[in-house]
Amino acid sequence: MLYSLTRLLLAPLVRMVYRPVVRGRSNVPRRGPVIFASNHLSFVDSIVIALLAPRPVHFLAKDTYFTGPGLQGTLTRCFFAAFGSVPVDRSGHRSAQAALGAAERILAGGHAFGIYPEGTRSLDGRLYRGRTGVAWLALATGAPVVPVALTGTDRLQPVGRRLPRYHRITLEFGSPLHYAALHEGVRPAHARRAVTDEIIRAIGELSGQERCQTYATVPTERTASVCSLTKEDWSSMPAAD
Repeated sequence: MLYSLTRLLLAPLVRMVYRPVVRGRSNVPRRGPVIFASNHLSFVDSIVIALLAPRPVHFLAKDTYFTGPGLQGTLTRCFFAAFGSVPVDRSGHRSAQAALGAAERILAGGHAFGIYPEGTRSLDGRLYRGRTGVAWLALATGAPVVPVALTGTDRLQPVGRRLPRYHRITLEFGSPLHYAALHEGVRPAHARRAVTDEIIRAIGELSGQERCQTYATVPTERTASVCSLTKEDWSSMPAAD
């Protein structure tokens, strides 16, 4: 209820003040489970998608955000709930399984789930290699994957800045990608890698970001040399390991 109220009240205000460009809304299925797989440039990305997507989208958040004491804890809990976040236990060695299980339950309920295949924010604007959790979800649930591209959010709220500033942003939804369950004889790890690479390619085609074949980390001189790939270089790379 809080998320629905937030969308009702804040979405028109955001559109009026920031005048965001939203493209491809017709690509989003209006009902049934769907996975929004997006690039990730800023903390504000989840808020932008939650408010401007054609339908409500749920993201995962650490359960500690929902259990803090006192007034600050209450405000934090309300903030994350207001933008459709779902608490999940991210502590311990089974945190990844817990996150995927929570996402699977969201999709099983016919809802939309948002995920960042890169696993973390890109600190240099490049699009990094995807983690295979998004492929696991797509193959396990049969939910279509809608690639999502955000541009300008890294300037709207740069890393380290507490409050957003004025900057126009673009949010684009691509055509849904459909993946059937694994066929007999297909190695699951190879299938998940190929599906993840295809999703990252689709995101990159929308965002126009420079692609990097390594996983997202704090950029270094070494990773910068690996990441300097043109669009043509990336498209010629094999789809799987």
